[in-house]
Amino acid sequence: MLPLVVFAWRHVLTRRTPIGRKMMKKIRHGGGPMIRIHREDLDARGVTRNLSRFGGASDGLPQLSDGTVVDARSVVWATGYDLAHRWLDIPIVGADGYPREYRGVAEDVPGLFFCGLPFQFGFGSMVFPGVGRDAEFVARKITARITERATIDSFAA
Repeated sequence: MLPLVVFAWRHVLTRRTPIGRKMMKKIRHGGGPMIRIHREDLDARGVTRNLSRFGGASDGLPQLSDGTVVDARSVVWATGYDLAHRWLDIPIVGADGYPREYRGVAEDVPGLFFCGLPFQFGFGSMVFPGVGRDAEFVARKITARITERATIDSFAA
């Protein structure tokens, strides 16, 4: 039974299908299943946690409210089930209250990416079998952007 459910989450209930698009509206405005991350898993992967909020930019790099400048060329805004992007002063929010994005790539802000949005691509986005697919897609887009910018920078030098 579980393989059938996972198949539906990954291939039927997606933004590509009418039933998936209908389900997306319900999930985004009504909620989905609970998922949690263990701090030990993040520590083991070298993830640094900084509780400061985004405060602006310094020389084109994200700057946190504690003054920390993050050496990053792209930003992945991982919101999970809380739409914690509303306080950003950039044009990203659509009429439905969600960022204008497709599969985690912001439509209006180059270099801004999302991961963890409810129904980011399909119902499976919110559960273990689908999270990897979304993260891999976003990672490929970030890599392509970095490669493209490095090529442009090398020609400009």
